[in-house]
Amino acid sequence: MTPEQMEWRRTRDELVGVIRNLGFPEELGSEIAKMLGSPKAMRRMISYLYYVEPKKEDILVDEALAIASEIAAWKEKKAGEERMVKRPVDVLRARIGALSAPVPRIQ
Repeated sequence: MTPEQMEWRRTRDELVGVIRNLGFPEELGSEIAKMLGSPKAMRRMISYLYYVEPKKEDILVDEALAIASEIAAWKEKKAGEERMVKRPVDVLRARIGALSAPVPRIQ
């Protein structure tokens, strides 16, 4: 098992434990951990749970969905920024390529 997998497992176990201690089913914790995906997102959820201590399952699920949605939006933003940086480079390369192509002679 890699260190990343071990970290994911430890963080998942902590999240499941906190959710169980709040009185919710362990399976809910496992599903939320899968949905969040990363240890960082799970730690964010753990912090929320310690701070708010939600009493209703729907509040817990809503926060997990909000965290997942924010992460997806951030990833899309970063991908868009990467495309914006990459595009001008591709255009410049195409122009340079066009300039270095032999110029047809008119006869």
